[in-house]
Amino acid sequence: MRPIWQGAVSFGLVNIPVKVFPAVQNKDIKFRFLHKECHTPLNYERRCSTCERVVPMEEVERAYEYEKGRFVTIEEELLAPQEKPLHTVEILDFVHLNEIDPIYFAKPYYLAPSTGGEKAYALLHHAMQETGQVAIARTRLRNKESLVALRIFKQCLLMSIMFYDDEIRRVDALLDPQKKMDLSAGEIKMAVELIGNLASSFEPEKYEDEYRKTLEKAIAAKIAGKEIAVAPAAPSEKVVDLVEALKASLEATKQKKEGKEKKKPRKKAATGKL
Repeated sequence: MRPIWQGAVSFGLVNIPVKVFPAVQNKDIKFRFLHKECHTPLNYERRCSTCERVVPMEEVERAYEYEKGRFVTIEEELLAPQEKPLHTVEILDFVHLNEIDPIYFAKPYYLAPSTGGEKAYALLHHAMQETGQVAIARTRLRNKESLVALRIFKQCLLMSIMFYDDEIRRVDALLDPQKKMDLSAGEIKMAVELIGNLASSFEPEKYEDEYRKTLEKAIAAKIAGKEIAVAPAAPSEKVVDLVEALKASLEATKQKKEGKEKKKPRKKAATGKL
């Protein structure tokens, strides 16, 4: 795996040389558009509707649309990195992870030590693990200054791009704080019991992208020249009473939970022998 850039983590007066690697990969299946008549892949061109011609890159400029149809052009110099080095992760604060709501986290990257930075990297990793702290820092990725969080992930440091606070949309407009729902004690009890029946430890490997797997099978069948059978859409279910739905869900999950418990191997009784 090749790093996307190499730089340094600025930790007080200590600089830790690091390499940055993508921590996740998008496995969405990508499609191309073809011309139905001849099956040729279609290209997208920068066509100017005024000049009625394709515009080469050297004639393209950036602009900001401040009103519908009205623009102000932006020089490339304004978009270039200023003052701060391009590849520095500058630590600003250390906070507890439970203080950060997951909504603030965006794309994650792995940080690995560069040659000569192994000891300083290990020291920061150990100190963060011992204190349980997360570093809030800023850096530049692809010419854009970003707020990031550095935290421990197994034996590695993980750098997650964060949303700024003013980028998080507020929920005030979605929910009316004055409108309170009348929930009965029975409804609450059943809902809590239902959550208990569905509760389990987090095992990420058991969750799969069923849509992607179905598509992959269909594509493989197409390549092999096989006929594809499309399953009919499931009929839409009627809206049922909340209490009845809770009762039915409880019964179904209870049976499922009991089945799981039966499958668990019993622990052997101690024999008392040394």
